[in-house]
Amino acid sequence: MEQYYLAALQRMSGIGSSRIKALVDYFGSARQAWLADQGDLFLSKCLDSTSCNNLLAQRDKIDIHKLAESLLKKGISICILSEDDYPALLRNTYNPPYVLYYRGTLPADDKLIAIVGSRKATAYGKNAATMLAATLAEAGVGIVSGAARGIDTAAHQGAVGKGYTVAVLGSGVDVVYPPENAKLLANIAESGLVISEYAPGTNAHPRQFPARNRIINGLAHGVVVVEAAEKSGALITADFALEEGRDVFVVPGSIFAGSSKGANGLIKQGAKLVDNASDILDEYGWGSIANSKPMPNLSSEEQAVYNLLDYEEPIGIEEIVTKVKVLPARAAYILLQLSLRGLTVEYSTQRYIRAAREGI
Repeated sequence: MEQYYLAALQRMSGIGSSRIKALVDYFGSARQAWLADQGDLFLSKCLDSTSCNNLLAQRDKIDIHKLAESLLKKGISICILSEDDYPALLRNTYNPPYVLYYRGTLPADDKLIAIVGSRKATAYGKNAATMLAATLAEAGVGIVSGAARGIDTAAHQGAVGKGYTVAVLGSGVDVVYPPENAKLLANIAESGLVISEYAPGTNAHPRQFPARNRIINGLAHGVVVVEAAEKSGALITADFALEEGRDVFVVPGSIFAGSSKGANGLIKQGAKLVDNASDILDEYGWGSIANSKPMPNLSSEEQAVYNLLDYEEPIGIEEIVTKVKVLPARAAYILLQLSLRGLTVEYSTQRYIRAAREGI
């Protein structure tokens, strides 16, 4: 039950990882800290008077056994800093979370790379993130990101079904944010890991994302930035990476795009430019990319539609109908077939791009 006493302590406002550690060190266990009387808590000097009084006032309202039962019903597990299965790279960072909540499976090793970037990503950025994540995942590298809109989502989508991916949330692991990622997070929990330092039920809030970013960085050997404006969360993650001695990689963006100013600036500062997964695999000696899968045989109509598509600029179905000279229903069917073969991506409603694939 020790982990559930830790979870209860972590729910108290004003008691973060450092104070939980101090309490456990002083009292010998989270249970003893939870049950300590007022005098002993004040004498420990682990808490200020406000946090101490808050703990005394709130703890009688929490039934530890009901808390444990609730977490188990939701499929939520707890990992503690002192346990062997706590992620090794994260453990060695400056301020690792003392308590982590998760759904799914903790990483079996530290062969992990983070991919982060703009929430307002372009088709180019999403395509690049998806391609890198898919290729790295197929090579046995776990992909870490924050499940936010844009680049984060593209990275997770690239890795799901290809290998292992970790979604680090700025909310409780039972809170879906953004809402449209409900299915994606469910899939990640089945084959990868959804993890957070925030107690279940905690809603997402902007002030929580910078702290979440330090965990994204802490889990991985390096961070790949794909599209980042001059002031963005991705750059905060890169800053954390540099502070922790992690590597920073950057996918170069257009010199005319504001969404790439920050990313390109990192290259000027010495970050390593990457344009394929081999750049990352070679950096760590993690092997090589398997031979690219051959292009599927396409019918003449399918080939015509595929040739019309671009890697960066989405094309609407109306333009495809006009240029290929097919009926709208036929164009939609062709695009569906190309998508099922992993050759196209619907960037927005009925606007399509060619899916990037290494070696093509």
